[in-house]
Amino acid sequence: MLPQLGFSEFLLIAIAALVVVGPRDLPGMLRKAGALVARARGMAREFQGAFEDMGREVELEELRREIEQIKNANPVADLAEEVRQAEAELRDEAANKETRV
Repeated sequence: MLPQLGFSEFLLIAIAALVVVGPRDLPGMLRKAGALVARARGMAREFQGAFEDMGREVELEELRREIEQIKNANPVADLAEEVRQAEAELRDEAANKETRV
């Protein structure tokens, strides 16, 4: 997104700044520009950190949901219920065979 500045472009900008601002005020302007760039970088880091925190929170919430699902899913109880149902079906079939005989 940012334009690529080569040596020739940078030299042209430096000469234009020297002519427009003047040699006496140029160091102060460069300090202000440096402070502005530092502040912008700090805000960008803070913004990026906030997005990373939100991403971590979302991942943690997904992990919590998965853990809760694992806690709620009881494979032993499910298996026991299936065994009970199979037992009931076998008893019904045995009772039906006894009544036929």
